[in-house]
Amino acid sequence: MSVLILGLVVFLGAHSVRIFAEPWRERQIARLGEKSWKGAYSLASGVGLVLIIWGYGIARRDPVVLWTPPVWAPHLTALLTLIAFILFVAAYVPRNHLKAWVHHPMALSAALWAFAHWLANGTLNAIVLFAAFFVWGVLDFRAGRRRDATSGVVYVVGSLGGDAIVVVSGAVAWVAFAFWLHGWWIGVRPLG
Repeated sequence: MSVLILGLVVFLGAHSVRIFAEPWRERQIARLGEKSWKGAYSLASGVGLVLIIWGYGIARRDPVVLWTPPVWAPHLTALLTLIAFILFVAAYVPRNHLKAWVHHPMALSAALWAFAHWLANGTLNAIVLFAAFFVWGVLDFRAGRRRDATSGVVYVVGSLGGDAIVVVSGAVAWVAFAFWLHGWWIGVRPLG
């Protein structure tokens, strides 16, 4: 469990600098240059992600079961992760109503994805992983909205074409992941 926790601290710590230390981040970018900052950020994120994957794999070998998820949990998880995939895509597709409305769909996507998986898993390692990502997603969403309000950011109004791309792309990615990739990469086939 310690490797998983270390990975979460490194990965989410790197991703939390903008939430908790924006002035320090700006000073480092000015001092190091944007490319060097992005390189260090990417390296820390990569190391953290590898530690999370490795640590989660170690913890799965000898799981500590805290509860058995209810029979309806996988169905609700499937619905919530579909929405999370659509929100994730909305962060990258220009001129869509979700981004105009939510402002930070990726952070909301991470929180929703984590909450959905939190419901469907009753092991200690899963709860630690998904609770950490849920808390980070909520904090990042709030911080982003606060930054927008302070800076007076105005989001471009969405279009039906952008919405269609977001929904179709998110749904297709969700189907591919839920039915095939999740089993191949994670070792669990949530929808057969």
